[in-house]
Amino acid sequence: MKTSLENNAVPLRTRLKELRAAQNPSDTRRGALLIRGRLFTWLATNRQQLKDAGRAMPNHIAAFWPLEHEPDLQPLLEQWVEEDGLTVSLPVMAGAEKPLEFRIWTPDAPMNIGPYGTREPNGPIAPAPDVVLVPTLGFTRYGDRVGYGKGYYDRTLAALKAQNHHFVSIGVGWACGDLSDTDYSPAPHDVPLDSILTDKGWAVAAPVLLNR
Repeated sequence: MKTSLENNAVPLRTRLKELRAAQNPSDTRRGALLIRGRLFTWLATNRQQLKDAGRAMPNHIAAFWPLEHEPDLQPLLEQWVEEDGLTVSLPVMAGAEKPLEFRIWTPDAPMNIGPYGTREPNGPIAPAPDVVLVPTLGFTRYGDRVGYGKGYYDRTLAALKAQNHHFVSIGVGWACGDLSDTDYSPAPHDVPLDSILTDKGWAVAAPVLLNR
């Protein structure tokens, strides 16, 4: 039997969380730095290519505030806002079974504690994102993502697609979440990601925005 979220959800997520928590803190600090560096380079390179081609550049990044053991993106988010003039938003839970809302974040934005310990900005509703960075617990090399089981990001990505909004989704997680050597298969409602970035590099190739 293939492992799926229907038949093995709790053991799978428990194992992935244990692998993530067992990492050496110095390795995770270095890994988060590498993730931030690759994200910065990817976005800067793609923005320049689009600018040179006379096309619209991505200006709104929907990111996330890390829960325990997730890669810390905060220094990069600050740089994008303060030095690059980009709009950054963070997700806010609008209610059970609803898609996430994205609200504007700045380094001095007041933050609330949301459900499940998330940090949520008090800012205004953000425009539809050009890039969505998705916290990723487990993944396959086909862009399948294992999250925390509540379905918020699947509903959110599906809602954006239903609006015919063009955006890129990038999963951000640790290489220890790679499910390539398992028989995992996604659930029918799961929305695959365009790319996945880990501390070891791009597990699913970085998207080239000029070609989209």
